[in-house]
Amino acid sequence: MRFPPRIGRTRPTRAGVAAALLSAVLLGGTVTAMPATAAATAVGDVCYGDLPSQAYDTLGLIERGGPFPYTQDGSVFYNREGILPSHSSGYYHEYTVKTPGVSTRGARRIVTGEASQEDYYTSDHYASFDLIDYDC
Repeated sequence: MRFPPRIGRTRPTRAGVAAALLSAVLLGGTVTAMPATAAATAVGDVCYGDLPSQAYDTLGLIERGGPFPYTQDGSVFYNREGILPSHSSGYYHEYTVKTPGVSTRGARRIVTGEASQEDYYTSDHYASFDLIDYDC
């Protein structure tokens, strides 16, 4: 299984990701967007310091390339819900954020994007996402 490269990256803000998407569109890239109302309600942002402690563990494992506690970690996230910006298959990967007191994987995940190296957090099993802002 191939894991996205995470070493030496700069961590974008939500505005930076939006600017990258706009640049792709203006320069002839292909970006399929959701209706603005759905995206606005589903993708927010969260300060790195406001994440649950288990998310820091997961982000650390991603930085180091594992080993991951679940076989599904690092697998392609297909964005079937259409909440995140649309990209080709293989762009997004998902990782489990452990939930204390839960014997299964639970609902919490980090979803990473390769090209812009953005990280999203979801606490509700893909019903909504927050772009992780590392600058606050």
